Amino acid sequence: MNYRNMEECVNDLEKNGHLIRIREEVDPYLEMAAIHMRVFEAGGPALLFENVKGSKFRAVSNLFGTVERSKFIFRDTWESTQNVIALRNNPMQALKHPFQYVGTGLSARKALPLKKSSGLPAEFEEIQIADLPLIQNWQDDGGAFVTLPQVYSEDPEKPGIMNSNLGMYRVQLNGNEYELNREIGIHYQIHRGIGIHQEKANRQGKPLKVSCFIGGPPAHTLSAVMPLPEGMSELTFAGLLAGRHFSYSYVDEFCISNDADFVITGEIYPDETKPEGPFGDHLGYYSLTHEFPMLRVHKVYARKNAIFPFTVVGRPPQEDTAFGALIHELTGGAIKQEIPGVKEVHAVDAAGVHPLLFAIGSERYTPYQKVKQPAEILTIANRILGTGQLSLAKYLFMTAEEEEILDSHDVEHFLTYILKRINLHRDIHFYTNTTIDTLDYSGTGLNTGSKVIFAAVGEPKRELCTEVPTILHDLPQCGTAHLVMPGVVALQGASFVDYEHNEQQLNDLCQVIADRGELPDCPLIILCDDSPFLSATIDNFLWVTFTRSNPSHDIYGVNSFTKHKHWGCDNVIIDARTKPHQAPPLIPDPTVAQHIERLFVQGASLNSLAKP
Repeated sequence: MNYRNMEECVNDLEKNGHLIRIREEVDPYLEMAAIHMRVFEAGGPALLFENVKGSKFRAVSNLFGTVERSKFIFRDTWESTQNVIALRNNPMQALKHPFQYVGTGLSARKALPLKKSSGLPAEFEEIQIADLPLIQNWQDDGGAFVTLPQVYSEDPEKPGIMNSNLGMYRVQLNGNEYELNREIGIHYQIHRGIGIHQEKANRQGKPLKVSCFIGGPPAHTLSAVMPLPEGMSELTFAGLLAGRHFSYSYVDEFCISNDADFVITGEIYPDETKPEGPFGDHLGYYSLTHEFPMLRVHKVYARKNAIFPFTVVGRPPQEDTAFGALIHELTGGAIKQEIPGVKEVHAVDAAGVHPLLFAIGSERYTPYQKVKQPAEILTIANRILGTGQLSLAKYLFMTAEEEEILDSHDVEHFLTYILKRINLHRDIHFYTNTTIDTLDYSGTGLNTGSKVIFAAVGEPKRELCTEVPTILHDLPQCGTAHLVMPGVVALQGASFVDYEHNEQQLNDLCQVIADRGELPDCPLIILCDDSPFLSATIDNFLWVTFTRSNPSHDIYGVNSFTKHKHWGCDNVIIDARTKPHQAPPLIPDPTVAQHIERLFVQGASLNSLAKP
């Protein structure tokens, strides 16, 4: 359906059984988020909150909660959008298969933004920030946030919509030191387009004009998170996926999306920041309070019958997991064009996306010889860790397909394949004192930490243990050991104190294990706070291990050595215990969970989703 606005989408979803209306009054403080999370976890429908406490506006969530529902929303434009992106990635395909792409040109005509006459559209009214549904998801959040914003800025050196950036940067509406209705926070991470625009504006000594669009056709929301091929603007993609031009106008020199439900306009002045956060984020922890740009609010608009879309950000899987699946399906082939030799890159959702990458490449350097050690895949790995958002990863596990077809989304099989083949003396490569994700607090400071590559090819070098080896039982100062998966064991250790004490403690542990004998079938040991929890599921293992460790500081090794600046060992130990400087995990409020039960009882709006 080529929806003109959010209300048309909501009505279409309801008509086809993909949405439930919640008629009871619901508190935007914690309750709406708790309801969303419970329904999302059950694989339930989209939710329209018709009675939001403290606001006259309705709100909708879980629009993209399943890939199936997302594809239903974009059912009329999905295939043509894929075709256009495929042509951008590989234009030779049109020459090889001309009839397959005959409709692509017609689809692309809808992609160009369409300017309307200047002035505010008739269906808009001016409101204030306080009129919006001020939704707070987690009890320790700094305030209410827009969780599905489309933040628009233009290049100060080349103004105009075709040199614009549309990104999903979180927007704090109240709390902290923000003056309600006059100031809001804009949190964007490194490697973001708006940052380039602000840097240029700063050099000119001018404020950067910013518009925050909320709602509108769902294609506009998805376009704000798309990693698009070079030269394709987000607004072009928005028109392509929506099946209709992105319609805009200018008011007071600010760009207005004529199809949005809400628009916030304002300016970011050079060197003007205020504390932003905390905020429950996609790694499963709070991102803490830091100085980020403050936007001085100019005007706020809402369309007639506006609907405020929101989501909940927290430990995966959440609604942004489906976002990731959609993005991969639309643009997964782009990485093959950008990095020759790469076959697949998987940002692992269960580990919070950015901390952990799995990749499959090629080994073509010496086709006349049987591959014995990583060569080309190390070159490819460097390209991966130098590409866009992939450069924020901390851990990269990489191999090459040889005789066996691999799927990096089959986590246990993929890791087993690498652990069987990796030469721990040779195939571990560190990057220290570099950049990591802004939201990752395992490093040495904001945006700073380290990276490591585990690369493996060739014939298997070992069989992997399928139970805890005897050597790892009854270790001093360690609790019960648990098998996580073949070749991986979780050890429960004493609480982490500081890195000065920790180095000696870990070196002692490595020595105790070494003194007990060789351990060839267990290449990876995880030291943690709670080994039963970590080993309970593969998702727990991924989340704890890769969100709570900084490679340079937290990787140790049994019989480790450094030779010619290269580090190796017999068995890797990753210290994934919680460190004092790390952010606290997100824990739902049990009283709120109990209070929302009123919506799931007989006669209530969500009775059909009541637990059996």
